[in-house]
Amino acid sequence: MATKLFVGSLPYKTNDDELAQLFAEAGTVSSAKVIIDRETNRSKGFGFVEMSTEEEAQAAIKNLNGRELDGRAIIVNEARPQENRGPRPGGFGGGNDRRY
Repeated sequence: MATKLFVGSLPYKTNDDELAQLFAEAGTVSSAKVIIDRETNRSKGFGFVEMSTEEEAQAAIKNLNGRELDGRAIIVNEARPQENRGPRPGGFGGGNDRRY
């Protein structure tokens, strides 16, 4: 089963292919995605990589966490599940919903 890794502090010019190529040193990369800001169409400086096995993921963390990439020390760790992004308390409106 593939293991998803979070990769932070990426240089802003890094693309998906470069990210996959870097992680291929540790094993088989199932997917690599640099997160892009929708409004500016520029990298947000982080991404996610899926390694094909847990062992390869652990090797990637061990060998790549802290490694310098274009002058920046990247952060590599296991990705946490995404938080529920449902409606937030308070949302739209304003709480002044009195009916007389």
